Amino acid sequence: MPFGFLNIYKPVGMTSHDVVAVLRRLTKIKQIGHTGTLDPFAEGVLPVCVGKATRLIEFLDDDKEYLATVQFGSSTTTYDIEGEKTFVSDEKITADDIDLTQFNGEIEQFPPIYSAIKVNGKKLYEYAREGKDVEIQPRRVVIEKIELKSFNEELQQAEILIKCSKGTYIRSIAHDLGQNIGVGAHLVKLIRTQAGKFKVKNSIMLDGIDAAANLINPLEMLDLPQLIVNEEQLKKIRHGMPIENCGYSGNIVLTYDNNIVAIALADSDKIKVKKVFL
Repeated sequence: MPFGFLNIYKPVGMTSHDVVAVLRRLTKIKQIGHTGTLDPFAEGVLPVCVGKATRLIEFLDDDKEYLATVQFGSSTTTYDIEGEKTFVSDEKITADDIDLTQFNGEIEQFPPIYSAIKVNGKKLYEYAREGKDVEIQPRRVVIEKIELKSFNEELQQAEILIKCSKGTYIRSIAHDLGQNIGVGAHLVKLIRTQAGKFKVKNSIMLDGIDAAANLINPLEMLDLPQLIVNEEQLKKIRHGMPIENCGYSGNIVLTYDNNIVAIALADSDKIKVKKVFL
């Protein structure tokens, strides 16, 4: 069974689940999963786990980077191009009106009503489709970097680069930005340029996939300390037995012959196996 990651460039119009379905059909491998949903209208980096690598999702870096195109002059129900307009303004703005400093650092953000977040066991978009009111709680997210890359004054469109933590809604940033300026705004294009160590420059299109040639060794993508084990330690690990700790702490990757053997937890004088792969 192949074991590793694929750095897929998800095209516009497909869901993340669609991408997984296509890969299962092309590779004949059932055990495939993605690391995080990307909206159908969005495109870009979609890390995909193949084989036992699906068990490594929780250990991947969660930080994301996006290039967002924001349209000023109108707001929509979904905060993006797919929603119905709720507000329209004829007022024109300039690049100087776009203040992004308010989004820097740790902020509280209200997710869009058209999102999959659950409230009382029900997804928010289900409430929205039924026309029901529901109290939405703000979520704390971290915006590590946000900068204006360009502004087209004629089209009233801005390209904004955003590096953020998992769970950040770029649609909400676009909406809030329009609200703060007073002219309304919504997202018209979104490219995920990075997800953890997966970068857009190294991504591959679905129609050019070669599962064997494009498979990435998990050791290249895990941002955890690595410990090379010997044959004696390897035998213990395969039986779920702890090995002696030599100065490590927290989660670590145990390797042998440039392959991942296990994810383990280094605690006091022992390294205890959590998940075995080899």
